[in-house]
Amino acid sequence: MNQTRLGYLYGFGAYLLWGFFPIYLKLLRPAGPVEILAHRIVWSVVFVALLLAAMRNIGFLRALARRPRALAAIAAAAALIAVNWGTYIYGVNSDRVVETALGYFINPLVVVLIGVFVLRERLRPAQWAALGVGGLAVAVLTVDYGRLPWLALVLAFSFAGYGLVKKRLGLPAAEGLFVESAVLALPALAYLGWLARQGEATFGHGSAGHTVLLVLAGAATAIPLLLFAGAANRLPLTGLGMLQYLAPILQLGCGVLVFHEPMPPARLAGFALVWLALVVFTVDALRHTRRTRAEARAAALVPAGTR
Repeated sequence: MNQTRLGYLYGFGAYLLWGFFPIYLKLLRPAGPVEILAHRIVWSVVFVALLLAAMRNIGFLRALARRPRALAAIAAAAALIAVNWGTYIYGVNSDRVVETALGYFINPLVVVLIGVFVLRERLRPAQWAALGVGGLAVAVLTVDYGRLPWLALVLAFSFAGYGLVKKRLGLPAAEGLFVESAVLALPALAYLGWLARQGEATFGHGSAGHTVLLVLAGAATAIPLLLFAGAANRLPLTGLGMLQYLAPILQLGCGVLVFHEPMPPARLAGFALVWLALVVFTVDALRHTRRTRAEARAAALVPAGTR
């Protein structure tokens, strides 16, 4: 199997797991969202530590300890991913899977928005059009919900911010996840200890299956991220960008078809506008990529002395 096919296989695996993740989270009831988040953090540290030990790759921590700015950025990334995970768990367990799917549909548009206001990037006309349609979609959904779809917006902005910090850090997936989870592990353990003293912990007090599922939350967190890293290293950004819509499509399907959440006409219209914005955004990105490659090939054919 060539590397591109392997990359697509890794990518499909990652997004399929993320797409069906709401079903897994529902199985963790009666644990509350914060307890699930704390277990997800703690067992992620354990799982990735064992993986890094097996790979004999713990030595990166010494080099990282000598980079205070990197440690500060890791702390910021950890805070953002904790907000993202916690919001997602809350959304799924409060029967708002459709709204969580919306958050990941609009995430690419939020990434573009951050590029404008944080990185001072200049947008092409089609990208501005996509942002305008996305803004209209949020307005329609606000009318439908009777409030801002804040859960979707928090998910989109926290994950986009996390991606920005991660891009600047440049840490590999396993190492990055280990350090981020380790930053959060102490407060997570403190919360679990407090919950146990209050007699409200479900870990070890429910069925054996429930306890095992909480432990496996670490692997369920790490494995898709590692698959995604494998895909990102083998695929062009356009291929990876097309795959990213698979997860929210599956999450939306879970919300409507599996958990029977309502999808009234106004909400469907809001989602249709989001999809239209994504079509405009994706088509423009594909055209721009093809144009850039064609220009690069043309430049390569020009003799060096005539440039």
